[in-house]
Amino acid sequence: MSRFAESSLAVAHPASPAPARTLAQLVPVEPATKLSIRILVADDERTLRESCASVLGVEGYNVTVTGRGEEALDMLRRRPFDIVLLDLYMTPVSGSELLATALAANPETIAIVITGKPSVEASLEVLRAGAWDFLPKPFTGSQLQILVGRAAHAVAVARESRVLHEQGGVVEPGDRIAVLGNAPKYRETIALARRVAATDASVFITGESGSGKELIAQFIHHRSRRASRPVVAVNCAALPEMLLESEMFGHCKGAFTGAVRDKPGLLETANGGTMFLDELIEMSKPIQAKLLRVIQDGVVRRVGSETTDAVVNVRFIAATNRDPEEAVAAGALREDLYYRLRVVPIHVPALRERVDDIPLLAEHFLTFYWNRHRAGEEPVPHLSKAAIWALRAHSWPGNVRELQNVIEHAVVLLEPGADVRPEDIPFISDNGSDPELGAVDDTVDAGESYYEARDRLLARFDRRFLTRVVIRAGGNLSKAARLAKVDRTTFYRLMSRHGLQRNLLPGSEDE
Repeated sequence: MSRFAESSLAVAHPASPAPARTLAQLVPVEPATKLSIRILVADDERTLRESCASVLGVEGYNVTVTGRGEEALDMLRRRPFDIVLLDLYMTPVSGSELLATALAANPETIAIVITGKPSVEASLEVLRAGAWDFLPKPFTGSQLQILVGRAAHAVAVARESRVLHEQGGVVEPGDRIAVLGNAPKYRETIALARRVAATDASVFITGESGSGKELIAQFIHHRSRRASRPVVAVNCAALPEMLLESEMFGHCKGAFTGAVRDKPGLLETANGGTMFLDELIEMSKPIQAKLLRVIQDGVVRRVGSETTDAVVNVRFIAATNRDPEEAVAAGALREDLYYRLRVVPIHVPALRERVDDIPLLAEHFLTFYWNRHRAGEEPVPHLSKAAIWALRAHSWPGNVRELQNVIEHAVVLLEPGADVRPEDIPFISDNGSDPELGAVDDTVDAGESYYEARDRLLARFDRRFLTRVVIRAGGNLSKAARLAKVDRTTFYRLMSRHGLQRNLLPGSEDE
């Protein structure tokens, strides 16, 4: 029996993982580069640290081990390490203190936290503190090799970029994906995405359809150490089960009718990069099980194959417009897959929750589509204040995607330099019969109480009524109050309650 099996940590012996030929495909790191990568393993469990050193030593890394926190602190202060594996619950020096010291000594250090008490809260805490990823106990030798292999690849890429920069070469900026928005909820989302981008942790993004989940996934990828590698998006709801399995995992010649040759899957295409799994909950349970093995061990077996065809190094970002915990309870989503992918959860707010961003987004789409559809130097139309009010008042059930489509539609019909009016905007989800108030969505969430549903719908009615009456009054608040048959003080109070800013009115405030 191996020393790993005797430990509380179930790590396999170095001889038990897949053959060397397969492991060599794990990451594109040359043996000489591996030897130059300095790794520190700090854990107070002797069997664990010695076993980790044995596995990583066979891989060719330069490994140092210690079981005492004070000694680890001294080592980190005296010389930099490229990768540090540290136990979060060491005593008397905590893993948090070791993490802070390692990053202070060398900000480029990749810190991997080993923990026997994994939780979402603990994971977020160490990631926010600067850890690159975490390794929950028990783990296998293969899982250790895969995670350290990913970290070594990141170290190698960073070194190449640094050398290129020093030699005067062009280094591609990490932030190539623009995200627009200043609303507090959205800035919180972006701040969390920016922090997690520097790690290799799996991310689970939730949000309504059209809210911009894929944009956040792209943002994370292009700010990560994997930015030079591909990001592959898979819509799990768009393909039938057999086709989805073949596309993701690839297939062997003769695996099914029409499989006339071997074909690598998208997981192999994403090797070294990121895979974005959109609408993950729509994936069938058998494919979920197969995906879980790839996430845990990096092993890909193509459809129709009886052997391991490849080992891949992929970061996973999943997304859904449904409640994932409800899907787990209903049996639609495997619990182990969910928690493996939900290392860092990120929620993208709906457009109605970031109303102040609507003018910014609308102007951006207006310029973008005008330049796309119109040739020459024709002046770009601009949004009138009345149009901005109409946009802000709309419920946007289709979120940013609906706003994008509406603006593109308007651009096709606008004249150069035109003042965009409310009537120029084709609100595709406005189907109400009242031309002044527009539609008020009476859909009630089954999980809402009577009072919650009533308050939500009344607030939406108030907002839309106030906006339309101000537009009808040409921006004159006194006139708008008279049209609404309420005193002006009450009218101002209602506007303030619903976040309708007076400086965005389409005209003067008073007669």
